[in-house]
Amino acid sequence: FPAMRDLFVAAARSGKHCVLSATISRGCPGEPDDPICRSDAFGGPVGPLGPRKDAAIAAVRNAAATGQPAAAQFSLYVMGTDDHMDEIYGCIDFLKQSGVYERSKHFCTKLRGDAGAIFSALDEAFCRFGPGAGHVTLDVTVSANSPSAV
Repeated sequence: FPAMRDLFVAAARSGKHCVLSATISRGCPGEPDDPICRSDAFGGPVGPLGPRKDAAIAAVRNAAATGQPAAAQFSLYVMGTDDHMDEIYGCIDFLKQSGVYERSKHFCTKLRGDAGAIFSALDEAFCRFGPGAGHVTLDVTVSANSPSAV
């Protein structure tokens, strides 16, 4: 996420309309022999939702500002657990308190603010919600310098 942030901010500083679209996945069971698909770093029991939300909020609020305004929309998919909706609702609750939340729609959450805080929120959503060893994906589009009011 820091690398995507830095790449996006460098491109957006041109002042031209800039869009980054990405699908990010961890723990995909489709390629168990491929080390890039493993999520061992996230493995182990997942702690209670409340402290994870609090840590995520603090991380976004403490994110270094880039000076680049941006907007993003994303969808978080938590798969392979019976409590997947608890994780998704917990993530949305975190986002509402993060300072970059704009609104939610079915299957999509919109963020707006400094690119540093937005990429931090995406990082936290991806890494703190969903099972540590489970399959989690994030579809995201980030935009800056849009010629249309979005």
